[in-house]
Amino acid sequence: MSRLDNDTFLRALLRQPTDYTPLWLMRQAGRYLPEYRETRKRAGSFLQLCKSPALACEVTLQPLARFDLDAAILFSDILTVPDAMGLGLYFTEGEGPKFERPLRDEWEIRNLMAPDPGVELAYVIDAVAEIRRALDGSVPLIGFSGSPWTLACYMVEGGSSADYRQIKTLAYSRPDLAHHILDVTAQAVIVYLNAQIEAGAQAVMIFDSWGGTLAEAAYREFSLAYLEKVVAGLTREREGRRVPSIVFTKGGGLWLEAIANCGADAVGLDWTMDIGRARALVGDKVALQGNLDPAILFAAPGVVAAEATKILDAYGPHPGHVFNLGHGIAQHTPPENVSALVEAVHGYRGR
Repeated sequence: MSRLDNDTFLRALLRQPTDYTPLWLMRQAGRYLPEYRETRKRAGSFLQLCKSPALACEVTLQPLARFDLDAAILFSDILTVPDAMGLGLYFTEGEGPKFERPLRDEWEIRNLMAPDPGVELAYVIDAVAEIRRALDGSVPLIGFSGSPWTLACYMVEGGSSADYRQIKTLAYSRPDLAHHILDVTAQAVIVYLNAQIEAGAQAVMIFDSWGGTLAEAAYREFSLAYLEKVVAGLTREREGRRVPSIVFTKGGGLWLEAIANCGADAVGLDWTMDIGRARALVGDKVALQGNLDPAILFAAPGVVAAEATKILDAYGPHPGHVFNLGHGIAQHTPPENVSALVEAVHGYRGR
């Protein structure tokens, strides 16, 4: 088994006792840090930053140099997979990600193929290996992917969407084509995450950012079923250690019990769900990750600490809690408030 100085995060995901509640933040390497903005400027663009293993490693490590976090997360983007499928990812300043060739025609959908992560996504796999070496056993490395449904949303809409009209119309009027996209994408996500695990990721997270836009029956059919398929296909052990998996459906609180049955080790919560009630619903079936509202980080440090304490109190003296935000950290968050959050969580003595 490889050396790991701090395995608190991994033990919490497996609902094992820990001395304190571990903490990491979604988008912890990002635009709120001046050092990240400097590296991105050097890279020339966000996409070039993602596609340079050395620079991806550099920005992955930046928040760990500032804050006493319990895990690193690979710096990349969920849309690398559809880009590798040939859809032509590009970013426009102020408008977010877009695809040159969104999936609209039946022949395009039928021709969709899962990419080889060792070829089309080699830059991500190389970044994982480089980050793992650079961490040198200090904290675990999290690999990640978008969920099949969330990736399909971008692939059919061609970018972000206000109403998801294209993908929902396809799902309801041609479910055979929607399921074909989702099936191919699920296979792509499985081999992509397993390649990250092989390269050194010690836990993996599946971001189902747009699952919460669906009606309940549609969520179960078009999102949850494919989360189950992905989790079932993951490598479960590497280097003599369990590789835990986390699933996160934003807006998924209504379906928490169903999500907890998908086979993952942990379920991420957005900020709309009380974590104590969530724990009562799932019992000891899964660990829970979350779930501070990212907007709280714009308040005074004392407020940040008080709100974090409320979440820790609500979870109670039980194993299986990884503290996180309920979504990604916002761009203009003051870094000193992140320091206040880390200190409050690590200093909590409610156990």
